[in-house]
Order: sequence, then structure tokens, then C-alpha cells
Amino acid sequence: MLSEDIPDIVVGRLPIYLRAVTQLANAGKEITSSRELGLYLGISSAQIRKDLSLFGGFGKQGTGYHVETLRRKLQQILHVDEQWPVAIVGAGDLGRALAHYRGFQARGFEVCAVFDSASHKIGQQIDGNERLTIYPMDMLPEVAQAKNIRVAMLAVPAEHAQHVASLIIEAGIRAILNYAPINLIVPEGVHVQYIDPVIELQHMTFYLGNQQP
Repeated sequence: MLSEDIPDIVVGRLPIYLRAVTQLANAGKEITSSRELGLYLGISSAQIRKDLSLFGGFGKQGTGYHVETLRRKLQQILHVDEQWPVAIVGAGDLGRALAHYRGFQARGFEVCAVFDSASHKIGQQIDGNERLTIYPMDMLPEVAQAKNIRVAMLAVPAEHAQHVASLIIEAGIRAILNYAPINLIVPEGVHVQYIDPVIELQHMTFYLGNQQP
């Protein structure tokens, strides 16, 4: 099945499945089932089987899934069996926190460049790491091409996000993880995912506010 035939909501669940089977593999588990995964993730076993069936057979009825095989297959489907060079655009508190995070590389992503427009930040090294020297924004196209960067994490204030996103796209980057609380206008073929903690908090307070005291 072609990638454009896969519903995006299914693609969004695949990393959740990968995280779960990775945790099972790290715990020494060899075999799992859609029922076990469903109980762990809060997703119906039927939905898990349906999602995975879109990519071929991964298990046999009555025997379940081989955890390591399923993990490798999910990595291949998501193309994270290779390392993706990533740029962080915005070297404020959030951008620096993202650069400090050590969990990206083990899951297929390598932060290899940080950019900012503030002159006093240019040339600074994050954690004393020469590979994470902060570049000026006007070097984004050059560095993105040299390092084959196709993914950017956008960590700038909302009022600057659209302009900076346009610069990212002009540099040839076609995937943006946006931490700014604003919806971006991007051309067709550019993929944007949004991370907004306030939205997630508001999601939870709906349930908290409806609980009996």
C-alpha cells in the first residue's frame, strides 16, 4: 500500500506502538499480543491489528507478535532505522532544552545544528559541544544543505513563528515540528506537527473540571 493511502491517524499511532514494543524489548519480553498492547496503550486490540495489517503481516493468530521483529518493522516503516539530521531554530530556553535532550539519537534523530537571530548568541556552544555551535539565521540554507537537514524543530515566540517557518522552508527543509502556539501556513508538501503543552493541559482540565469533588 502506498503511503498516501495510509490514513494520517494511523501513521500517528505507529510511533506509539514503536515506543511500547521498544519498552517491552528493553524489559526482555520476547512475545506480545494485540490484547497486551491494547491494555498497555488504551487502544483496542482490534484497532491495533487493523493498523498493523495495513503494512503486512506481523504476527500469527494464537502466537502473537515477536517483539524485536515488530520493533524493527515499525522502525523501517517510520524510516527511523536510520539517523535523521535535525536543526533547532531558536536558541532560547526551549531551544536549549531541546538541544540538551539526550533521547533523540536513540530514536532516529540527531540534532546537528542550532540557529538564532540574536547576535549575542551566535557562536556560543551548547554544553561546550562544538558540533552545537549556534549559527546565524542567514546560514540556514548553507548549513541545511551541507548537513542534509530535512527536519527542523521550531522553538521561537509565536509572533515570529510564521516568518521563521518561511525561512526554514526556503532553506529546503520540508518537515517542521512547531512548538510555537500558532498554526503555520505552509505550502503543499511541507509537513508540520504541533507541540502545544497548553492544549494538552486544557484537554486534561476538561476531565478534572467534570469530576465530582
